[in-house]
Amino acid sequence: MKKVMLMFVVMFSLYACNQPGTKPGEEKAEAPLVNALTEAEIADGWMLLFDGKTPGKWRGYGKDYFPQGWVIEDSTLRCIGSGRGEAGSLEGGDIIYDEKFQNFEMTLEWKISPGGNSGIFYLAQELPDLTIWQTAPEMQVLDNTTHPDGRDGLHSAGALYDMIGVSQDKVKPVGEWNQVKLLVFKGLVEHWLNGEKVVEYHLWTPEWNEMVAKSKFPQYNPDWAKIAQEGFIGLQDHGDDVWYRNIKIRKL
Repeated sequence: MKKVMLMFVVMFSLYACNQPGTKPGEEKAEAPLVNALTEAEIADGWMLLFDGKTPGKWRGYGKDYFPQGWVIEDSTLRCIGSGRGEAGSLEGGDIIYDEKFQNFEMTLEWKISPGGNSGIFYLAQELPDLTIWQTAPEMQVLDNTTHPDGRDGLHSAGALYDMIGVSQDKVKPVGEWNQVKLLVFKGLVEHWLNGEKVVEYHLWTPEWNEMVAKSKFPQYNPDWAKIAQEGFIGLQDHGDDVWYRNIKIRKL
């Protein structure tokens, strides 16, 4: 009986060693969480702005409802392309998270369709007769390889739109997820794209005012440089398919 048991133990050990998986002393890598917070993030004060299931507090800019041009699809927040470019969708439009933030760190992931264009707004205001981009800075979301804006660094992915450019090679190919971090703290703003800081500037300074004066924005809103200290987070409907997920924020 003892010999039989010994043979069983040896055979089971050989079988287990030949199975795929981690080697002795190695830990199996855990799959990354999607639209969820880790225990460490919760302890650090992070909050989830999108749970992958419902719109939650997202609503249309200037609206009190979530527009039909956006859908929850495969745990992503997707803008349905209309083919109408900057005019966006008749049933879509830009969306905002219905809470204002002042000093914060935000992370998210996006992927874009071929030739697609979108953007991430922050410190945005909801004002009568003004669009969201007439009130807020924008971190550009773009297919650099196909969209005409990709030829100009001032309009390429990750850029502070129309003011601070970013090299075209910082973005991942169409269909792949890009990681974003936005830092806003007492006028300091940083854009991070795929783990690299690509933009840094300071609001409300002479340098800021000079930069804005050279951009297109003053012709649409003479007070555009007077960015508010607190505002909404917004996602742009530029008429193209774009997907967002893992939208998280931490107040500073």
